[in-house]
Amino acid sequence: MFLADSLAIDFLNSVGFPVDTEVEWLESGEDFVNWLQEAGLVSPEELKEVCEGAGPGELDAVAAQARALREWFRGFVQSHKGARLTRKALKDLEPLNRLLARDEEFDQVEVRAKDAAGPDDLSELTWVRRRRWRSPEALLLPVAKAMAELLATADFVQVKSCEGPTCTLMFLDTTRGHIRRWCSMAVCGNRAKQAAHRLRASGDKR
Repeated sequence: MFLADSLAIDFLNSVGFPVDTEVEWLESGEDFVNWLQEAGLVSPEELKEVCEGAGPGELDAVAAQARALREWFRGFVQSHKGARLTRKALKDLEPLNRLLARDEEFDQVEVRAKDAAGPDDLSELTWVRRRRWRSPEALLLPVAKAMAELLATADFVQVKSCEGPTCTLMFLDTTRGHIRRWCSMAVCGNRAKQAAHRLRASGDKR
């Protein structure tokens, strides 16, 4: 369910009622690892390294922390969506800043990948950002960075909830004119069209 135009909000949407029943995409450590890979937040190679070094139950414990982080951030977003973020919001973000302070990122100069090199590149070298994965808990850090990016770069006026009557998903409205109403036209948008058609049809019969 990557449809929010923001990975941080996609993370919030990793549990919800997109149709009729609640779906939890972070039930286990394996689920969380799969979500990170599908989101493109952690490379398959790095995920393999972390998983191979994890002890029994560690990944499931991190998934539980991820769910707790998600629900904390949901409370923040629900409280602030629809309005511009101001400096007053900073005091509510102490848990996120504490998590971000644990990060161990560093930059490295490396050889540019062959499939990423072009004839106009001035150098066969590039610089990349790496992270020390000292424990499975470090898997929370890419999610925290996605949250920080949303907070610093997005217009919270355009953080919206889907208008589907039972849908709990949210999104960042990046459409021209900011007219987006649904998490997905293929799901809630289509259901709304069908409901409107049935209403018109019943009116015609009367």
